[in-house]
Amino acid sequence: MPLHNRWSEEAIPAEQRPSWPVLLEEQYGVVSRAQLRAYGHSKADIVANLEAGRWRRVLPRVYATFTGPLPRSAMIHAALRYGGGDAVLSHRTAAEEWRLVPIAEGPVEITVRYSSSAISQPPLVKVHRSRALPHSAAETWPPRTRLTDTIADLATSQPTAKEALNVVVDLVSRSKVPLSAMRDCVSMRPPFRFRAEIQRGLQLVADGLMSALEVEFKDQVEILHGLPAGDRQTPVEVDGKTLWEDVTYDSHGAAVTVRLDGRATHAMAAVAFRDRRRDNAAELAGRARLVYGWQDVRNSPCQVADEVRTILLREGWRPMTERVTCRKCS
Repeated sequence: MPLHNRWSEEAIPAEQRPSWPVLLEEQYGVVSRAQLRAYGHSKADIVANLEAGRWRRVLPRVYATFTGPLPRSAMIHAALRYGGGDAVLSHRTAAEEWRLVPIAEGPVEITVRYSSSAISQPPLVKVHRSRALPHSAAETWPPRTRLTDTIADLATSQPTAKEALNVVVDLVSRSKVPLSAMRDCVSMRPPFRFRAEIQRGLQLVADGLMSALEVEFKDQVEILHGLPAGDRQTPVEVDGKTLWEDVTYDSHGAAVTVRLDGRATHAMAAVAFRDRRRDNAAELAGRARLVYGWQDVRNSPCQVADEVRTILLREGWRPMTERVTCRKCS
């Protein structure tokens, strides 16, 4: 029996069901009407508890057996009980459970079978449908889509193709999910939106890009301005440890390092200390280095490109073609 069906009243014979206290503990005090009936609560009993304020209706046919605020864990189980025995957490909520993204305010997102009667219940639940649900569910509790399917679903739900690509690069890199597994997922369950961008995102990860900022730098600075394609994730030894530089141009005859600072990874003192040591190591090795953040690359790509070009030329790069300017360059 699939793990996510283990407490389903339809799937488990009465003698194999957990005790009532265990059920409430596992589902954080949330139960469906079918479960209540399966555990001996009559319709009149349910109505009496609701009218007395001991229970309350959370969603259609789903109740909380306690009063007070509804915590996130209880809301998750309410959404799953509403969706039915095969429902799984998906999209943003599954990504939160996989710890790919921080927990945020918003509806619990679930995916149900295509034939399910469940519909979205704003603002609490957003329902998605899938014909491939049995193949995309992970054996977890609470149930959720597999890591690979979660990333693909989150990418297809983005408002733009560019954001879909960025999600793929960021999350595949951050999760360390095998690239082969992601490619198999996209091949076996082709995304209905942004398919080309998702596949490009996977190729960029294969080429060594690790973040949306690196994608932005490659597209808006290097490609649009005719700069050479730098080498990504170049290893460098610092204090006996192997660290990785975002972009280097040694293969183009210039000992130049570009670091792309997204700020998210520079909040801890240990990381700041590591980067200072990396700066010192670069200085001792006689390397030129430039550092850019989101504001630089997104708002002033032409200025960034001009600075990178100037340092590359100074350090020995010899372009094979005429200088390229984009339509934004003045």
